[in-house]
Amino acid sequence: MSIRNLDLMYAPKSVALIGASAREGSVGHVLLGNLLAAGLPGPVWAVNPKGGQIGGTDAFKDVASLPQAPDLAVIATPPQTVPGLIGELGRRGTKAAVVITAGFGELGQEGRRLQVKMLEAARPHLLRIAGPNCLGIMAPGNGLNASFGHVQPEAGNVAFVSQSGAVVTAVLDWATSRGIGFSHIASLGGMADVDFGDMLDYLAADPKTKSILLYIESVTDARKFMSAGRQASRLKPVIVIKSGRHEAGARAAASHTGALAGSDAVYQAAFRRAGMLRELGIEDLFDAVETLSARSERRPILGDRLGILTNGGGVGVLATDFLIDEGGRLAEISEGTVAALDAVLPRTWSRANPVDIIGDAGAERYARSMETLLEDKGVDAVLVMNCPTAVVNNLSAAHAVIEAAEASSKPVFTNWLGDKGARAAREAFQAHGIPTYETPTGAVRAFMLHVRHDRNQRLLLQIPAAGPAQPERDLEGARSLVETALRENREWLSEAEAKSLLAAYGIPVVDTRIVSSAAEAAQVADELGYPVALKILSPDITHKSDVGGVALGLESADAVSEAASRMIARIAHLCPGAELEGFTVQRMVSKPDAFELILGIVDDATFGPVLLFGQGGTAVEVVRDKAMALPPLNRVLAKDLISRTRVSRLLEGYRGRPPADLAAIETALMALGDIAADNPEVAELDINPIWADEKGIVALDARVRILPARSKGTARFAIRPYPVSLEGELADREGRLYPLRPIKPEDAPLIDDLLEHTDPEDVRLRFLSPLRKLPRQLAARLTQIDYDREMAFVVFAGETCVEAAGVGRLSEDPDRERAEFAILVRSDFHGHGLGYSLMQELIAYARGRGVGEIFGHVLRENRSMLSMCDDLGFTRHSIVDDPTLIETRLKLS
Repeated sequence: MSIRNLDLMYAPKSVALIGASAREGSVGHVLLGNLLAAGLPGPVWAVNPKGGQIGGTDAFKDVASLPQAPDLAVIATPPQTVPGLIGELGRRGTKAAVVITAGFGELGQEGRRLQVKMLEAARPHLLRIAGPNCLGIMAPGNGLNASFGHVQPEAGNVAFVSQSGAVVTAVLDWATSRGIGFSHIASLGGMADVDFGDMLDYLAADPKTKSILLYIESVTDARKFMSAGRQASRLKPVIVIKSGRHEAGARAAASHTGALAGSDAVYQAAFRRAGMLRELGIEDLFDAVETLSARSERRPILGDRLGILTNGGGVGVLATDFLIDEGGRLAEISEGTVAALDAVLPRTWSRANPVDIIGDAGAERYARSMETLLEDKGVDAVLVMNCPTAVVNNLSAAHAVIEAAEASSKPVFTNWLGDKGARAAREAFQAHGIPTYETPTGAVRAFMLHVRHDRNQRLLLQIPAAGPAQPERDLEGARSLVETALRENREWLSEAEAKSLLAAYGIPVVDTRIVSSAAEAAQVADELGYPVALKILSPDITHKSDVGGVALGLESADAVSEAASRMIARIAHLCPGAELEGFTVQRMVSKPDAFELILGIVDDATFGPVLLFGQGGTAVEVVRDKAMALPPLNRVLAKDLISRTRVSRLLEGYRGRPPADLAAIETALMALGDIAADNPEVAELDINPIWADEKGIVALDARVRILPARSKGTARFAIRPYPVSLEGELADREGRLYPLRPIKPEDAPLIDDLLEHTDPEDVRLRFLSPLRKLPRQLAARLTQIDYDREMAFVVFAGETCVEAAGVGRLSEDPDRERAEFAILVRSDFHGHGLGYSLMQELIAYARGRGVGEIFGHVLRENRSMLSMCDDLGFTRHSIVDDPTLIETRLKLS
């Protein structure tokens, strides 16, 4: 389930509290007091076996005695009673419950059994459960406080969802004292049913909610969380605190990738991919809400290059330091800007950014300096700072800044330092909608929050360029390697097998031979040519260099034999129980300008496969320059992953060292996603080092861990990959076959071409308005789909697959109760039944997904579409709010 019946949970017309108590200080007493005081428009009923009166209201002895089924039940009775109560409420017609009671999944096996009974009692009635073991839920705008919190929250437009009830009470206390109100507050507790994914789906569509705050300890259903998070982040800011950042176990792992992939790093990758902003503390959380709520559509942040204007050099340096720490950039002002500032500033000004306009700067100097700095094309935003002095009026300077800021399209942030003397200036900034902060760090943090939010939004809406085709895959060869290891009960592929797996996916590797003895190693070295590298081959030793199992730069057969003998002796001493299968020999590759990198896969218990990229080599775990991302990746996402490491700046080239072939690295990262998708048994994969230079990449060493798959295919992926299995052909009425496949993110130009070749009237009938080219945001939305919730099939005009003949789309609601269809067929392909066949494809796909009903909104004048729907068994329904449209519906279950 997802959002089903959550409307009754958060906007009930009636509430029953089961476990109401007259005993002051008890949970049942506080709950009843909060429910009655919140102002619910409908009745609040108390249930207590003793009956009588509690808190000035009549108490019913049991659920059966209630005058009618409550929309929402709040349960605070012993855990053993809860499953029976849920079943009884469900039979009466209640659709939502908040289980305050503890004693379920958190208490071990017996508690988990009780939790299963509770869910089984709810399931036949589609009754939704928040909790158990939670503080409760609140919707102040709806008059609902079904919690035992200590304050009545104010109504507002911020939603807060937390696993921890204690954090909810702390946030309520903090926010209420600052006048911050909420649309919804949800303490999820044990998340037996309603979880973060459900709440994100619900809140994304809620018009009262302008921003969403999350406090997360763990995620249960990763795919639902990612789908809901990506959808919500496209519509409104989603800001998250994740506890346990320094969890003692980034778990022990046998590969470098596994060792680097601590759980917090994986969560960070998930939040980024979902477009969420992460903050560290509660105060940061609300600062972020306040900052983002002051965003100006007229003055969007277009980059991370900050110009700093200050009358005090020291605070300018402090702001610069913090900006660099936060990952921003100090703008380099142009020579023209310097010259223009020379004309208006004293000779002692800084002549660089930060622009120190000297302590006696008055309103005119601020205004003219700001105008000049804002005109510099290398400046994305400006931070204006003021230190109080006795020689100038800082309020008049503030008004000069306001006037300059309002005349510019670039965002301006302000920091008037001090307390009493700066209040009037800050009030003036606030009155004109200009962000103002008490400290330099607060102002810089606000700027970088905007930068991070805009980066996330652009990443969600990126349209990747159509790149070269991916290398051919040898899927059969790859599966043979994996299945052989499984048959032989081996956890690790040999180095040669690991490299063969990489080669099967087009990742260049060094030719590596397996030998069984020192003599054979010398013979193979002669064949390969010198110098060579020799490595021990043992299923029990993964980090060979740690035990002296690697020898490099061997120049002769004698050197190879001697190195092999030394290795055998060393391994016998250091790892006496290790099985020795022989050696691997490979020709030494000479790439003096190559960068050492690490690429890898780790299978996270929550989010499934995760990809790693960073600086490689023997010191990889010391350097710890790495970034992680959830597959699948396209070229845009691979580029973003690379950019989040320090080594990425080196890869661009420096001091005569040529830039590395970034496209080859991106292709390899995308290939790793394919390896994980095709081979669910790959639990860890480590390529370290992989060399990269201007001529390409080559993997020198690799290790791959194989374990029985936790699930089939790509079910363990947090983001459903491109469904290759849905590629095929579509036949028209005359039997002509057309290639068909799911849409891809890089298909935006294909859709634009389809619109250009389609009669404007046909386009209007599809989009309900005339379009000749899709706006960029709409193009991204229609091509960057979530395959777990949407599907769009492209039908191609010919075998070359360069022109689209039509597109059919299906968008499911989170519960799969309904899915909306849309179809557009190119005008010159009309009359052949292609649209009819495409609709049948959508119907078959929806049935396979378990969707209950598909529907579409069709203009009354679109007779051909209405006729086709009639032929396929759809029914017609009027739309009250828009008489120009008809809703067609087809029941599938």
